[in-house]
Amino acid sequence: MRKWRSNRWFLLAFSMFLCAGLIVTSQIGLLAPVESIAAVPLNLLSGLFNRVALGLTNGAEDFAELQSLRERNADLEEALAQFQAELVELREIASDYQRLAELLDYTTTVSNQEFLAADVINVDTSGFLRTITLNRGTRDGVAIGMPVVTRQGLIGRVLEVSANAARVLLVTDPSSAVSARLQTTRVEGSIVGQLSGNLRMTFIPLGQTIPEGDLVITSGLGGNFPPDLVIGQVTSIRQFEFELYQEAEVRSLNNFDTLEIVLVVTNFQPVDLSIFQGNGEEDAGS
Repeated sequence: MRKWRSNRWFLLAFSMFLCAGLIVTSQIGLLAPVESIAAVPLNLLSGLFNRVALGLTNGAEDFAELQSLRERNADLEEALAQFQAELVELREIASDYQRLAELLDYTTTVSNQEFLAADVINVDTSGFLRTITLNRGTRDGVAIGMPVVTRQGLIGRVLEVSANAARVLLVTDPSSAVSARLQTTRVEGSIVGQLSGNLRMTFIPLGQTIPEGDLVITSGLGGNFPPDLVIGQVTSIRQFEFELYQEAEVRSLNNFDTLEIVLVVTNFQPVDLSIFQGNGEEDAGS
């Protein structure tokens, strides 16, 4: 044990002596060549450690910045979604306002009719009947047979009605028939719907002029519709040999696939002419 302690003190003293010697020789410049040689790997290791430390520092800063950018991106996406929802709502309000303004403008130009605005809540063009359903019913004064229109023209007539809804038969339905006339020549015929959803004016007398582009309006004959409602516009004429009448293809000014708001003519009641037909047959029999 004593020998170990004595050796330890000897090693300590030798180390101190050696360090002192190295310091002195370094100060007087004797170790300069050795120091320059030893400094090369040390400088390399120091530069390597500096680059690693700098990379770790930059990586930590980039990671922190990335986390901040992710949080900011999430906030921006949330704000964008909110703005988009508000934009959609504002566009819908503007669109409804435009449609209502057009309908209001139309109602002010017609003095002998009363209107009730209604929303289209269902469109059915896949069954046997081409119909739309409105959110107005008997509570609002809607009755069977009332015409339904827009600013662009005739839509159809009320087919069925409940307390708070009404079903409208479109003029494009094959079972629909509307007494009509051409606006300029006053030639009369009947507008019937087609399976394709188009319109056709039939029973036009032979020899009558049918100008392409002429407007087709209701004639009021038969008492099912008021006169002078726009139905559509003539696009072409059909005439076959040995036929007793002419036909014209008519394009409605309405887009029936995008109907949202319509007007019900509430002060019109269809006229039932069947009673007169019955009386005429009885008189003829008597």
